[in-house]
Amino acid sequence: MTVKQISIFLENRPGTMGELTKVLSENQIDMRALSLAEASDFGIARLIVDDVFTAVQVLKDAGYVCSITKVLAVGIPDEPGALAKVISQLGENEINIEYIYAFSTTKRNLAYMIFRVKDNEKATQVLSKQGYQLACQEDLTKL
Repeated sequence: MTVKQISIFLENRPGTMGELTKVLSENQIDMRALSLAEASDFGIARLIVDDVFTAVQVLKDAGYVCSITKVLAVGIPDEPGALAKVISQLGENEINIEYIYAFSTTKRNLAYMIFRVKDNEKATQVLSKQGYQLACQEDLTKL
């Protein structure tokens, strides 16, 4: 069970994120999660949105270079040590984590972590077996 993440390549200069978020806002795209990584000349914004198809269309129409990557959205208890348990389960099962970021919801006592791993299927099996809730794209539109 995966969700679609949009990765957008951005020039590393003041105002770039403002321009990006304005395009999304003008097209009624609701961001669920955002991660920004930068290098000296460029950055990569990673987004989880409510409507992936429309978001990619409007971004490409606005001249952005973007791609879609399947990632895991894992619901974990919002308590100390919960993330450590998930990460330990993945490591014990030889699943390498490439990156992680989080987003909040209105659901009490539950946090969602976005995991980019090499083997989504194996990670899904491991985490589901341990009782973790994995969200699909449709689940995110309901949050």
